[in-house]
Amino acid sequence: MKLQNFEQVEETSVELPGATGCKMRLLVSDKDGAPTFAMRQFAVEPSGHTPLHSHDYEHEVYVLSGSGIAVEGTVEHPIQRGDVLFVEPNEIHQFKNNGSEPLEFICLIPNSAAGKAVTLAPNGAC
Repeated sequence: MKLQNFEQVEETSVELPGATGCKMRLLVSDKDGAPTFAMRQFAVEPSGHTPLHSHDYEHEVYVLSGSGIAVEGTVEHPIQRGDVLFVEPNEIHQFKNNGSEPLEFICLIPNSAAGKAVTLAPNGAC
């Protein structure tokens, strides 16, 4: 069993074109012996966003705190603490913080997605 406070996990900046004010912690991965999923925690600063992008794997998201917008293609959905999202493979998506505090969420992806490239959508920085 792995037991660790999330604050003990290194936080790194998301270094993708189109990302602004995003940090990530890799909480659980195959390096911990997890056979199927990786668990990541993201923090998006006010006015920050992930890139508008897609990839060939699913992910599940649980919003821990803050508020923002989940972009699905060209549609914007308001999100807030407690919301749960399922992003299908190859779906163009983005997370934006339009609030005054960090937007924090947990994101699960398959371990097989580790190191895979994402595809930036045209005009990927919204």
